[in-house]
Amino acid sequence: MSNALAVASVSFVLVDLLNNGLIDRDISASLGDVNVTALPPDKVDALQANGQSQLNLFLYNVTLNQGWRNVGNPSLDSLGNRIANPPLALDLHYLLTAYGAEQFHSEVLLGYGMQLFHETPVLPRAAIRKSLSAPTQVVEGSSGLPVALLNLFTSGIADQVEMIKIWPQTLTTEEISRLWTAFQAKYRPTAAYQCSVLLIQSQAPTAVAPPVRRRTVTAIPFNQPVITQILSISPNASPPIEISQPILPGSQLVLIGTQLVGDGPTSVVIGGEEVIPGPGDATPTKIVVDLPSGLTAGNQSVTIVQQTNVGIPPTPHRTVESAPAAFALCPVILNIQTSVGVSAATGAPVTQLDLTIDPPVAATQRVMLLLNQTPGTLSPPGTPLSYTFAAPPPYTLASPPAQTPPPSSRVSIPYSGVVPGSYLVRVQVDGVESLLTQDSSGVFNGPQVNL
Repeated sequence: MSNALAVASVSFVLVDLLNNGLIDRDISASLGDVNVTALPPDKVDALQANGQSQLNLFLYNVTLNQGWRNVGNPSLDSLGNRIANPPLALDLHYLLTAYGAEQFHSEVLLGYGMQLFHETPVLPRAAIRKSLSAPTQVVEGSSGLPVALLNLFTSGIADQVEMIKIWPQTLTTEEISRLWTAFQAKYRPTAAYQCSVLLIQSQAPTAVAPPVRRRTVTAIPFNQPVITQILSISPNASPPIEISQPILPGSQLVLIGTQLVGDGPTSVVIGGEEVIPGPGDATPTKIVVDLPSGLTAGNQSVTIVQQTNVGIPPTPHRTVESAPAAFALCPVILNIQTSVGVSAATGAPVTQLDLTIDPPVAATQRVMLLLNQTPGTLSPPGTPLSYTFAAPPPYTLASPPAQTPPPSSRVSIPYSGVVPGSYLVRVQVDGVESLLTQDSSGVFNGPQVNL
């Protein structure tokens, strides 16, 4: 690879190629002394007072090479340590301009210059070494670089992987007009060329990892588990039987589907809690797990996670997961009491129902109390009455606590305007209702409260 002096070295080699070609063809015998330079066009105009013909090669643009620009990236690891020195791949764009002291001199010079580039489409390594064989000191003070770095023979362009190729470019009249307008110089006959590719690479030290002693490549087939149905095993059934929803606290969850078990360990994530199935409880079509104790009432999600043993020694790695499936965890009313409380909004006394619920209810959940009058207590007989009351939030948005209160199994719900009688009581948590019990004839009989 080359170093930062490579750009100037390419220009020097091209100028040397043009100069040697004009000398070999004895151009000075017919045109007089001819200068070959690599100057900006505006400076060439200032030097034309001597009346000599001149062939000028001007580097007017440098672009990134599209084929090499992404080679070797990234060059830094996650800690910021350099792990590689990716090459800076450049394309150099030149304008070959002829200045004639007399008529037709510029045409003759431009023709010879274009012929030389046409006959040398690739810069030979030997020609580069010959041009840069001795120190080519640029005049001190003409650059901001130290003198020691102005020796172009140290650029290394003869030894880079890619050989430097030269080919003509086609510029439209509008493009040429814009260029010369930007140069603020008088237009002269011009031909455009591109040199590619120039590879500049740093020699900074890098951190190299030790070689790989052994490769452990694992091919994992993409068999994603799919949950098609969620059932439960009732804790009160004897013997236990699988039933469809609703799902109650203490139930076992039964997941029905396909490809539920992989080659490695399989776990079930319920409401963010990971549960490991017991021995014999996981098959490719059915998994039975206990509900974790930390769940709250309401809607919950369940996901099957499969792991694969990878590496030496084999270590479980999380590989595939099923799409989340939803189920409703129904609240159960364990106890009902009436009491007198204080309204958080007005401070006035209110009558309320104190419910003990399993599983607990989070502070952010919406709780509703549903009351349905039992038909046997209607006086006079008629349509049973029903009421709905919302539980007040545990805190107001205007003064939130420093920490969110933990889930609570006790909920107090104020009520008013209820006709005295016996009522069936249900509680609704985020839209999931508690169940009512039935007698032998199928009539709802509890839980009840007398108001």
